[in-house]
Amino acid sequence: MTGKTIVILSQQDWGEMFISKHHYALELAKAGNQVYFINGPHIHGLKKGEVVVSAASHENLFIVNHRISFPLFVKYKLSAVYNWLIKRHIANILKEVKNKVDYVWSFDLSDTLPLRCFPNDIKKIFIPVDELSADSAAKASIGASAIFSVTNEILAKFQHFAVPKIFLNHGVAPYFINNDITEANHEPINISLSGNFLRPDIDWQTLLRIIDENDKAIFHFYGSVNVGNANLGIAHADAAIANINKLKQKKNVVLHGQVSPQTLATELKKADCFLICYDVLKDQSGGTNYHKVLEYLAVGKVIVSNNITTYAGSGLIEMPDTKLNDSLPQLFNSVVNDIAVYNTKALQEKRIAFARQHLYAAQIKKIAAYLQ
Repeated sequence: MTGKTIVILSQQDWGEMFISKHHYALELAKAGNQVYFINGPHIHGLKKGEVVVSAASHENLFIVNHRISFPLFVKYKLSAVYNWLIKRHIANILKEVKNKVDYVWSFDLSDTLPLRCFPNDIKKIFIPVDELSADSAAKASIGASAIFSVTNEILAKFQHFAVPKIFLNHGVAPYFINNDITEANHEPINISLSGNFLRPDIDWQTLLRIIDENDKAIFHFYGSVNVGNANLGIAHADAAIANINKLKQKKNVVLHGQVSPQTLATELKKADCFLICYDVLKDQSGGTNYHKVLEYLAVGKVIVSNNITTYAGSGLIEMPDTKLNDSLPQLFNSVVNDIAVYNTKALQEKRIAFARQHLYAAQIKKIAAYLQ
């Protein structure tokens, strides 16, 4: 797919921290498409109805900030009125796009800029990467010519929609691929974790226990630990902040904060082991899949994680058989105490080979094949 004009809708604004929708935008732009990444509606800094398009620091990529001209409560109280008003607002956004739009790729579960309100001559796809939790999320797929998702559990929620429903795993950027495999491990061992640590679904009790029981290992945290500079969701952050303050007191923890994706890729390659520790019962993805898994697999070193259904039986991740984390500390201890066995060249090559199959460029080709 190249030479197209593509609009991307996302609930997560453009910022320092990248997840799948940001990576897709960047890779589509690299492929020679004109890409317009539309942030969620702003309240501050813009006049009502204003649309501002800014060039990103990447060629062919533009960031769109906008403010709707009416109260958002209309969406929940008067849906027909909202659809009429937002259709006009979308028309104003499209006026600021240099070329005629060929595709809309929507990752937006909130249905704030509904696919059905874009012109009919634009091809539209819906890509839900998180569990749906409201009727509006299901509504968000109306108007799509195809639905792609990273879990079969999510796709099952759209069984009544008469459009193609395709499983498509998360993607990974090429700079995460480790081309310099080594079986050597650090002393002390480096454990890496990445993501938004302000999320409400981290299993802090288990995570803190693992850190305390492995005081000779160094735990490196890459991602949001400060509400002020987070571009991803920070709802209900108070409990997380209390636990982050506990991390700050531990001698075997290093909080790196948010870093660019390229810096993250470089830093992750220093790891001997990766740790994922969510409470699946609170997890917004229900323990089905995480974007970071492919980034870790691309590096090649062993991953210890809570149960992730998409990778069950794959042999790519060390994880409990159940959704409970009771056995996770013991499993983690067992892995790090025998780290060389889990980081042989053959096992690293297996993990990296899997990641290579899911480079964003490859995932885009898979999507494009369905859109012909």
